[in-house]
Amino acid sequence: MVRGWLRETTGGLPRTFWYLWCGTLVNRLGGFVLIFLTVYLTKERGFSDIQAGLVVGLWSAGGGIGTMVGGVLADRWGRRPTLLIAHVGGAGMMLLLGFSRPFAMIAGVAFALGAFAEAARPAFAAMMVDVVPDRDRVRAFSLNYWAINLGFASAAILGGFAAHLDYVLLFVIDASATLITAAIVFVKIKETRPVGVHLPAGTGSRGGLGMVLRDPVFLIFTGANLLAAMVFLQHISMLPIAMTDDGLSSSTFGWVIALNGLLIVLGQLFIPKLIAGHSRARVLAVGTIVQGIGFGLTALAGSAWLYAMTVLIWTVGEMVYSPANAATIADLAPAAVRGRYQGVFALSWSIAGFTAPVAGGFVRDLLGNSALWIGCALIAFVAAAVNLAAGPARERRAAALAASRVPVPRDAVVPAPPGVMSDTLAPTSSAS
Repeated sequence: MVRGWLRETTGGLPRTFWYLWCGTLVNRLGGFVLIFLTVYLTKERGFSDIQAGLVVGLWSAGGGIGTMVGGVLADRWGRRPTLLIAHVGGAGMMLLLGFSRPFAMIAGVAFALGAFAEAARPAFAAMMVDVVPDRDRVRAFSLNYWAINLGFASAAILGGFAAHLDYVLLFVIDASATLITAAIVFVKIKETRPVGVHLPAGTGSRGGLGMVLRDPVFLIFTGANLLAAMVFLQHISMLPIAMTDDGLSSSTFGWVIALNGLLIVLGQLFIPKLIAGHSRARVLAVGTIVQGIGFGLTALAGSAWLYAMTVLIWTVGEMVYSPANAATIADLAPAAVRGRYQGVFALSWSIAGFTAPVAGGFVRDLLGNSALWIGCALIAFVAAAVNLAAGPARERRAAALAASRVPVPRDAVVPAPPGVMSDTLAPTSSAS
């Protein structure tokens, strides 16, 4: 029975997916810095909550530029070179950040690091969509999310101990893991960018971001994610500060936040069956509401076990939300411009990454801890309502694109059906 479940969960996916999966796991195992950055800046370097929030925000502001550039480059240059440049550059900036001391230098390096780190996101996501068939994408995204959180849980625990020894270790190990991921891409992964696909009318031969920014169905979906992300990202900006203000140590925060990854590691592989057959809009709404409840209850927390309970609640919502979210992006993006769509969508995370810590710091300083977490719950409920209202339009778009997917010979160009952006796809150059 267990063997059959394992085969059903992991079987039949292409080799390139598993190389990407391994790269994800290695990168996240060493991903210490962002988890402990606000604690490092406030407790070790002596900066204020607002300054710490600003640094994290600048990291995400740089990421906003990185996602847009990375999305275009993934479509023009290819997924593989974009990933290599992003990872090598990110490793260099990570080391520089660890040895920076003046606040202005820390802020500037954080901005550059965000640009390199997030440039990899659209290329990685587009590559995964390139090699995984439609029918397997929810399963593949769930497996990848499982790897992300296995690495995250381990990094949270190990990073707490490393921080006790020397905070610089966090930056060195993080940079090393990024370089190992780049080596996996360089040695094992071939280019996967589709060839011979129809570029939607109005984009020209090289294509820009204009067509994505004129797509209201996709932009509403991205806007709903922006709201949800502003809530979710409080767990790496204001949550560690709230816990340390309650007298809890960095290692305690590491263990509590590691419960997020642990629960996902134990339960994420069962999520595809749980959500199968349900409307994506409803799944996204339920996931967002549960996250909102979990973050809202943080207003009542004051001890490690109460914080742990809130983490477990919003983690359940995250587990439901994430694979449905990733699969919806894949459904809405034409093959020829997947990188651009992934880049614009990733921009919502970057904007949230900037606004969440900055706004969270201001709200917490001016209105208090309870106001921050209750506000998070209200924002999550609004995001859920937007997802429900916009669901039918997304389903019509996904159905139209699915109907237009017709295998064609390499180098062939097939016009799109009237009124539908074509997703006609020729074989990829990936070894899978």
